[in-house]
Amino acid sequence: MLNKLDSLASAKEPFLFFTDFKASKIEVYRLDELAYNDIEFAFDEDFSYKKHTASLSKHPLAFDDYTKKFDEVIENIKAGNTYLFNLTAPTHVECEYDFKQIFQLANAPFKLRVKDKFICFSPERFITIQDNKISTFPMKGTIDASIEDAKEKILSNEKEMAEHVMIVDLLRNDLGIIATDIKVEKFRYTQTISAGDKQLLHVSSKIVGNLEKNWQDHLSEILQKLLPAGSISGTPKKKTVELIEQIEGYERGFFSGVFGYFDGENLQSAVMIRYIEKQGERLIYKSGGGITLDSDAQSEYKELIDKIYIP
Repeated sequence: MLNKLDSLASAKEPFLFFTDFKASKIEVYRLDELAYNDIEFAFDEDFSYKKHTASLSKHPLAFDDYTKKFDEVIENIKAGNTYLFNLTAPTHVECEYDFKQIFQLANAPFKLRVKDKFICFSPERFITIQDNKISTFPMKGTIDASIEDAKEKILSNEKEMAEHVMIVDLLRNDLGIIATDIKVEKFRYTQTISAGDKQLLHVSSKIVGNLEKNWQDHLSEILQKLLPAGSISGTPKKKTVELIEQIEGYERGFFSGVFGYFDGENLQSAVMIRYIEKQGERLIYKSGGGITLDSDAQSEYKELIDKIYIP
């Protein structure tokens, strides 16, 4: 599939791709192959938020079970094995709508449905490449927008600041592997995201760099050097990814991978969060958040559950 990705990019032929968390699996489809394979996607969808009745019944893991994993993360932070760790978990959910219906109803800028296997409605960009300039948009920090002075509170929160700075530093280093003239163009700006029956504020930054003019000829190499995405793994990345496999105790699969669209000239992509997967007859929603030494287990558990929604 990597050869297909590079050959299509070199030929300036549009295509869609998606990868699993570790970038060990990648699927690539020309646009004329999507309908036959029952795949839908949307980037920067032009929508006004619309109300819908699609909701989820949630059956998350018990708080005690989450705390065991959380405590193990904290012990590894204290030991210096990781400094920021994105801890996720699967949640059994129930919904009266099928994936095709959810895809149409969900209010999200980046959406992907692959048959009845999984669906993603992500608020987070990964990278864009336009005119040989690469940009990435790490998203770290979430707060209920209905809280009084929510924007001021999250931007002044020391724990959230430390977590965001670490991710920005990680992504600056990642871009430095494949690009030059790296700079943080925007630091810690907020976006309002619809989260079912509530609104959330997310904090993001924008980091940019310059690529060689023939970047299309080795796009697969660029992706492999950047993945897994720093915002949903942690730092240092290699060791943290090893710990994720040990501590989480389940297979992320395509959750927290990335999907992207090459239009023949430019590339845009998104991180596969806000993700539902079908396992047999059960629907599994995978979600989580970043853990630092200052994190509180109860707050992180609540965030994991709050991120289970159809926007």
